[in-house]
Amino acid sequence: MNFKEYLISKNYADNTIKSYVFTIEQYEQKYITYTNDNLRSFKLELIEKNKPRTVNLRISAINCYIDYAELLCVKLQTVKYQQQTFLENVISFPDYEYLKSCLLKDDKTMWYFIVRFLGSTGARISELLQIKVEHVTIGYVDLYSKGGKIRRIYIPKNLQDDTMRWLFRNNRQTGFVFINQAGRRFTPKGISSQLKRIAALYSVDPNVVHPHSFRHMFAKTFIDRYNDIALLADLMGHESIETTRIYLRKTANEQQSIVNKTIDW
Repeated sequence: MNFKEYLISKNYADNTIKSYVFTIEQYEQKYITYTNDNLRSFKLELIEKNKPRTVNLRISAINCYIDYAELLCVKLQTVKYQQQTFLENVISFPDYEYLKSCLLKDDKTMWYFIVRFLGSTGARISELLQIKVEHVTIGYVDLYSKGGKIRRIYIPKNLQDDTMRWLFRNNRQTGFVFINQAGRRFTPKGISSQLKRIAALYSVDPNVVHPHSFRHMFAKTFIDRYNDIALLADLMGHESIETTRIYLRKTANEQQSIVNKTIDW
């Protein structure tokens, strides 16, 4: 089996598979063999041209390939970097509510539900596109994640009821929920592009209107209202609770506001 088939067999997410395959193609365009010296050179090139998060993603891909091909070379070490002490480019809850009301008022019902699902479930865009009418009917969707684990994404009862009424009006009883006029599923790129246009249409900062922003907003709002970080980690599908701790932080705007109100000396 080739590397892509290997990743599929290990239940890696689609976006991860694309990223890992791209990394190997990128490496093999420059180096013929996998040697310790070549790998170190590749890592240095990555560090020079990319942000630390991207570097570590590429390193993870290389190390995964080393396991797949059973190579004898030494695995690369990830780079250490200091995480930001604030969340960045997260849509505020009022802006989320404003977008929903505008979309509903203008009869952009499909996009209303796309925004609402992203904000009410914490789903990644790749996960959102896998939701079917059958999942809405039962109120949750089970997805296989990396390592063969099952992640359950719950659909809140009020969202479930509203979605079922919308689907019933459109005589949709089966199949994927989020499809275009041609009956095909939206692509992640297509949704991201349209969200930018929606942001511009309703005068919302386009930097905070992207699929992952709504996932961040879901997590931040959930932890503010129900202070259980272990549960949130499960809902977000995080391997480690440490990943979830970022949502205990304030956004940069919130930090600025607190500083302005608190410090008067």
